[in-house]
Amino acid sequence: MKELAILITEMVNQFHDAFISLCGIFGIHLTDKEMHFWVIGIFGIFFFGVTHAVFTWLSKWSMTALSFIYTVTVIIVIVFAIEIQQKVTGRGNMEFLDATEGIKGFLVFFMFFLLLKMLLRFIKILFSGRPASKSNGNARSRR
Repeated sequence: MKELAILITEMVNQFHDAFISLCGIFGIHLTDKEMHFWVIGIFGIFFFGVTHAVFTWLSKWSMTALSFIYTVTVIIVIVFAIEIQQKVTGRGNMEFLDATEGIKGFLVFFMFFLLLKMLLRFIKILFSGRPASKSNGNARSRR
């Protein structure tokens, strides 16, 4: 377990250094909180997509709410693990506000996901010529 933790920590450190270098190359100067916002936001929405796809494949139920709950749980764990890792390795600042900015990043990206989903549903209703179904979207598909 210790070796795995060290490996993960080293991978995070490598990504951290590469991200800072990449931002420097493009002349982007981010504060630690801004970096957490973008990295965790993008990682979170990617992880949500993977989680959602897997759960949808496993079940015929609508899984958006469950996928969101699971993803938020994992994001919280990862964010605090990163903060602890920063304290242990001395890279970055260990601050509660960094953690909240990372979580906020995911929530903002998730909000855009929901808006897009609602827009697509509205367009589908608009062009189908039928009123919206009164089902909650959680009904099993019948064969």
